[in-house]
Amino acid sequence: MEDMRYPTGKFEEIKNPTSEQRNKWIGDIAEAGKLLRLTVQNMSMEQLHTRYRPGGWTVRQVVHHVADNDMNAFIRFKRALTEDSPAASSYREDLWAELSDYRVPVEASLGLIESINIRFAALLESLHPPDFTKTFTSPSHGLMSLDTAVQRYVWHDRHHIAQIASLKSRMGW
Repeated sequence: MEDMRYPTGKFEEIKNPTSEQRNKWIGDIAEAGKLLRLTVQNMSMEQLHTRYRPGGWTVRQVVHHVADNDMNAFIRFKRALTEDSPAASSYREDLWAELSDYRVPVEASLGLIESINIRFAALLESLHPPDFTKTFTSPSHGLMSLDTAVQRYVWHDRHHIAQIASLKSRMGW
């Protein structure tokens, strides 16, 4: 079950990342929406309504959750760059996944993810190394630098893409 929930493993932070590592993560962000799109491409309605693991979300809910998370993360970054260590808001992702907007076609969220990630990558490319030391306070993770947050962002998207890819592999889709 743990492998189904965390197919890429749990988040592990890299302390004091290099510019090359940051550039790789920025590239990963720029490509994440395309990779998610390819992962769900040609999935039927029945497949999109399949839970990636027992008790987990459906593929459709995962896609919409990635869009919600990416929007929230982008705003947190912008606030950290323009405010002095702001408090980041949280949201009840479990309850958001039950709202009616999660029933719209996944295309709505795929386009949103791709658009956010274009802007996010452009923002990150413009930053200088000291900018990545700016912080915000996460309700669930405490004080977090942008260096850590960018790693969490990349891990989060990879983690959910891997959940869907793992389901497809197990089901022979």
